[in-house]
Amino acid sequence: MFEFKVLFAEGSSVSRPPMFNGMNYAFWKIRMKIFMESIDSFIWEVVVHGPYMPMQVIKDEEVAKPRSEWNEIERKKAQYDLLAKNIITSSLTMDEFFRIS
Repeated sequence: MFEFKVLFAEGSSVSRPPMFNGMNYAFWKIRMKIFMESIDSFIWEVVVHGPYMPMQVIKDEEVAKPRSEWNEIERKKAQYDLLAKNIITSSLTMDEFFRIS
């Protein structure tokens, strides 16, 4: 009797981010981009351009706006950074998590 070994990983999930185990980063990055954009395209924008910080002008100088003064749109934009962090950390094996944390 022949024994077959599984050569392919299980199918992907539309509700769980793709796991990264330290191998095939380019493949994982493409899948992660697609995963994040499928939730909300602005999540990937945060990864590429950095977190959104509401700003205000005081005495001709742009400074960070206090969180207590953020409006609903500013709160939502700032939330994308937290969503991206959650997705990324949820996609890492324990070894990879401790490597980057």
